[in-house]
Amino acid sequence: MNPAAPDAGAAAGGVVGGAAAASPDAAMLAVRELRAGYSRGDQVLKGLSLELGAGRTLAVMGRNGMGKTTLVRAIMGLVGASAGAIELGGRDITGWPTHRISRAGIGYVPQGREIFPGFSVEENVRLGSLAHGREEPDFERLYGYFPVLRERSRQRAETLSGGQQQMLAIARALAARPRLLLLDEPSEGIQPSIVHEIAGILLRINREERLTILLVEQNLDMVQALADEVLFVENGRDGERIAAAALRTDPAIFERNMGL
Repeated sequence: MNPAAPDAGAAAGGVVGGAAAASPDAAMLAVRELRAGYSRGDQVLKGLSLELGAGRTLAVMGRNGMGKTTLVRAIMGLVGASAGAIELGGRDITGWPTHRISRAGIGYVPQGREIFPGFSVEENVRLGSLAHGREEPDFERLYGYFPVLRERSRQRAETLSGGQQQMLAIARALAARPRLLLLDEPSEGIQPSIVHEIAGILLRINREERLTILLVEQNLDMVQALADEVLFVENGRDGERIAAAALRTDPAIFERNMGL
């Protein structure tokens, strides 16, 4: 999906730094010295920076309260940035409203999934597409990745297991064909076998569609299965960044950064 063209509504939303044309050589996502929080006196992010190339998967790890969820919420425009910049494919999207960020090509699966429990599986997926300005999702594509959702397409979402609900939340985000997918704690509350299955599906999507993924996750098995690199966050700042494979060979890295 191409970034949405500037519009009057976006201008009214107060774009910080303008909306420069995307550079073909730019990272898919660049966060530069980002400061953000829930009030002026409570800055959770204190100058965090990262870059993520197209088709790559970066896991963001860190202890609770370090700013991981605030980071993805700031990227989605759900938390205001007081300083710094967020770029998608070289275009500055800082200060854009959330609906415009979504239509520019970012899908978001929040912590806790936030599906519509009283709606069917199919209705949830369709809403994910409509919210991004697409008339109809490609159900065959999505059910190809998540066959259990095809089997339960008419069921109310609240009747699904936790793992199936997480699959639905991911399918809903993918319905609009984003270029970048933000996942906040997708393994939370899910049994290990389903976590492994979801990681395998995401890896397949990443490879087949060259989807770029920013993964906030505490589950080491999922991170090792899915991520290319890991960025540790400490007190709202970017810390050590390593190849995910290094976590297998040197457990001390994880222990050092997670305070174990």
